[in-house]
Amino acid sequence: MKSTALPDDTSHLFIGNRWQPAADGRTLPLVNPSDGSPLARIARGAAADIDAAVRAAEDALAGPWGRLAASERGRLLQKMGQAVLEQADELARLEALDVGKPLRQGRNDALALARYLEFYAGAADKVHGQTIPSAEGYTALTLREPHGVSGHIVPWNYPMQIIGRSVGAALAMGNACVLKPAEEACLTALAFACIAERCGLPAGALSVVPGLGEEAGAALAAHPGVQHISFTGSVAVGMTVQATAARHAAPVTLELGGKSPQIVFADADLDEALPFLVNAGIQNAGQTCSAASRILVERPVFDQVVERMAARYRALRVGPALDDLDVGPVISARQRELVGGYLSAIADSGLRVAAQATLPAALPAGGFWVPPTLVADVDPAHRIAQEEIFGPVQAVIPFDGEAQALSIANGTPFGLVAGVWTRDGARQWRMARGLRCGQVFVNNYGAGGGIELPFGGVKRSGHGREKGFEALYGFSVLKTVAIRHG
Repeated sequence: MKSTALPDDTSHLFIGNRWQPAADGRTLPLVNPSDGSPLARIARGAAADIDAAVRAAEDALAGPWGRLAASERGRLLQKMGQAVLEQADELARLEALDVGKPLRQGRNDALALARYLEFYAGAADKVHGQTIPSAEGYTALTLREPHGVSGHIVPWNYPMQIIGRSVGAALAMGNACVLKPAEEACLTALAFACIAERCGLPAGALSVVPGLGEEAGAALAAHPGVQHISFTGSVAVGMTVQATAARHAAPVTLELGGKSPQIVFADADLDEALPFLVNAGIQNAGQTCSAASRILVERPVFDQVVERMAARYRALRVGPALDDLDVGPVISARQRELVGGYLSAIADSGLRVAAQATLPAALPAGGFWVPPTLVADVDPAHRIAQEEIFGPVQAVIPFDGEAQALSIANGTPFGLVAGVWTRDGARQWRMARGLRCGQVFVNNYGAGGGIELPFGGVKRSGHGREKGFEALYGFSVLKTVAIRHG
């Protein structure tokens, strides 16, 4: 497809600041989720291409990129952030078309990418070591150094945001990055490579190798030259990546699935809570690892919350990405089938569907449409309350008191994010302490994107942290130096 933000040929990959076809010349189609039409063709990178990218990264670390001062790395990232802002409208359009999300959500993602680059630009020269009191006649200190070659396997739901939080932090610490974007949506990854090239990032500091997960992704995880892997995606694939990387002792940052609850107590400000309760479940058609797919409501206000959420669901507008409505399609026919399986399970179980958004008759027939669905009175043990659906489906669950709320909230294999809605300050702290997850939001959900806030999970939601300053520690190695001087 033609775009001023993309390379001349989207079927090329980016290695050593050169655009080139895959070593074997193979390509893959990209499909527009809103109508099923072809968007572009991309390179089908494989092991030979990953090897070339790793070798380019090693050359970069041994050359100008490895010698660059932290302050200069920061200036380059700042320049890249400004370039993202200048192209924000086109990047938003590419993300919307590629993923299927409403245009304004694509724009939010572009602005988030710019903000990540700005944040890590400012932080690049502010990662300091420590001096450590030691034995008489010794001075001991610590240094933070890059891992070296860092591999980044990025999913299709938020390409720009996840590139910003992982690649941005890794570059700030001086790593050389090999990025494998998802085969379903990678146009903005290619655009990001164009920006890096134009802004003067040294050759090999960033390579972008599109391709299938089982080919390019597996080769990246297995490559002995990769010293660190950042993976965002499904639990099953994440476990495979971790097992593969373990064969050459590479550490892995895993951000996996979620079944995140929002917990509404009877004293909550419902007018304030309602938009968050719904929006955090249907954003990007529910294809968000931190989606609030479980709404836990204290029994005295349960019926009221369900009805008010149902009214919002009935008013949701579903349509193609560029129509910029409330909900777009899911990413693919496969994803539509997976979510449809959960909707069938809801019907088979006789669960109460409190509301379901209407799919307009005029929707493009080739699009991957799923009706946003609100289900009430869900048993916490039911599969729709336990499994990550990754679609616009929310389960509303009643509870009685704090202890039961915590038991239900913590009673899934996941632990990524939680929201708590209450005016009681002591309860806010008790709940925040008692929830088993990586982030807790009190009387809000998401904190406006939370660029500065460390993000990651526990249990099957993964380990390690991205976002914020904490990410810089994950993308670096601590070295201890002890000098005996008498």
